[in-house]
Amino acid sequence: MLIYLKKTLFALLCMAVVITSSCKKNTDNSIPKKGIQLATDAKFGTIITDNSGKTLYMFANDVAGTPSCTGGCETVWPPYYSADISTDLRVNPAEVGEITRADGRKQNTYKGYPLYFYQSDAAAGDIKGDGVGGIWFVAKPDYSLMLANAQMIGLNGKLYTSTYTEGAGLTKYFTDAAGRALYAFSPDKNNKNTFTKADLSNNTVWPVYEAELKSLPSIITKDMISVIDVFGKKQMTYKGWPLYYFGQDTKRGDNKGSSVGPAPGFWPMLNAATTVAPAP
Repeated sequence: MLIYLKKTLFALLCMAVVITSSCKKNTDNSIPKKGIQLATDAKFGTIITDNSGKTLYMFANDVAGTPSCTGGCETVWPPYYSADISTDLRVNPAEVGEITRADGRKQNTYKGYPLYFYQSDAAAGDIKGDGVGGIWFVAKPDYSLMLANAQMIGLNGKLYTSTYTEGAGLTKYFTDAAGRALYAFSPDKNNKNTFTKADLSNNTVWPVYEAELKSLPSIITKDMISVIDVFGKKQMTYKGWPLYYFGQDTKRGDNKGSSVGPAPGFWPMLNAATTVAPAP
């Protein structure tokens, strides 16, 4: 009987060793990465890459969600596509999309922005394309502001240039992470909202931009950003200018507020060249 018990205990011990060893092997064997991934860079923080670690980028000209990098541009900035959304549990699948380009090829988007590689990034971890032309930026999951480079089309249907005169031409301006245009109110002062009423009755016309300060495009720095309290709402400011949405901008890429006011530009679009708001 004693011998039988010893043999049984020995068998159970062996089984435990086998199971432990098997579990260890399963843990050590990492699951193959598919789709977009999040990686950490010493300079840029959390960035978006493909499954091999190659950096992905966003193009300011694509603010409306339609890829505008075509022809020779694609040689330098190849579109990214994977049928797999992501195996990275930190990625929100709802923020990853798929579009069909004009030539029929598919391309992935993140928060509506088409994603691209940069030709000069030779290896995983390279980030040589950020800031190129002032309109290409490393893809990140948590931008508080993003830069658009697009034609302004006012609420009146007219085209405007960066000087708010009628005409065709691209203008650089800030948006939120989903491509919705942001504006300033000309009479405002440095970190002082003079538009919003205490009862918030006009907040649907020009809603204050409420956002936490997270990542920013590399053309601006965090010292340019503040958050002020506006009747219980936390409004972000840029160089002291309180930021607003325009209620009638109904989709990404809209910038109808550019023509509203006593004259076009009364609610100006802001960018890296914007001067500091005047003191109160």
